[in-house]
Amino acid sequence: MHRRTFLQTAAAATLTLSADAAETPRRVRLGFLGCSHSHGMPKVKLALESADWECTGVFEPDEKHRAAAEKLGAKSLSQEQLIAASEVIAVECDAKNRYALAKAALLAGKHVHIEKPPTVTLAEFRELLTLAREKKVLMQMGYMWRFNPGINAAIEAARQGWLGDVYLVRGVINTSLNAESRRSFGEIAGGTMFELGCHLVDPMIRLMGKHAKVTPVLRHDSKDNDQLADNCVAVFDFKHAIGTISSATMQPTAGAHRTFEIQGTNGIAVVKPLEQPVLTVDLAKDAGPYKKGSQVINFPPYKRYVPEFAELAACVRTGKPLGVTPEEDELVHEALLKASGMH
Repeated sequence: MHRRTFLQTAAAATLTLSADAAETPRRVRLGFLGCSHSHGMPKVKLALESADWECTGVFEPDEKHRAAAEKLGAKSLSQEQLIAASEVIAVECDAKNRYALAKAALLAGKHVHIEKPPTVTLAEFRELLTLAREKKVLMQMGYMWRFNPGINAAIEAARQGWLGDVYLVRGVINTSLNAESRRSFGEIAGGTMFELGCHLVDPMIRLMGKHAKVTPVLRHDSKDNDQLADNCVAVFDFKHAIGTISSATMQPTAGAHRTFEIQGTNGIAVVKPLEQPVLTVDLAKDAGPYKKGSQVINFPPYKRYVPEFAELAACVRTGKPLGVTPEEDELVHEALLKASGMH
């Protein structure tokens, strides 16, 4: 795919953007429409502590989550008050409500950061993209691993041809869920593929481009008495390659075994674990910065959410576009919905 990219590490991307801003950047007013998603509260905390942001507050109907945000120091506001007070709106509610809240923010001419996956239909997402374009505002997806230095280094190795011709991309992202999380995941037909698999569908599609076909297998294999699709695999048919993403909810030691792998005719790049990322490159011949044989690359400490919010603040200040284009976002979401049996 031909596009502007952020390569190597989150730190490098953040420094590039920061260099374009003023030496003492102004704080950007950021408010939260919802904070009930598992990523919501850490992002509220980041906004309250970061020099990039002035946290205007939180609109959260659920009393438990609202109290948790207030305990961190966030003001509780109505939806109207929050939108009026903010330049940027972070939509951190449950998936079924994201479209409506993001639409309200975009209609008011606000930049939007929307939790992943952004909507439950492609038509809704396309409507949000159209609104963002018409209002001339940014809409950033909450895919936190777009700045993961291990994943980005693996993608760079593939794009530069160092792995040879790519013929397979695969990812594994499992977890272990409590009853409350199973209920939340189960609200959407795509289950764990929709909620977790999306994290690896995103880099795979941004690397490989348009898919010819997606075949989902969405199973319920746990002993829990619910209908959650909790053991899922999707196979992606690309022009010269295959992609597979799997996600299950029954692995108690899942974090250490989450994997993103790219295989090519000159070798492979494997990121495992994904946090803190460790990259293994194994090549048949020297290519780019990598030598023949197996080598392990470690990275500086990587913190979720920090680089994506640094990018957003810098782009709001400078008027520059985000690193991932709306066209790529649409392609990712279409593929995810197919992988989740929802398209």
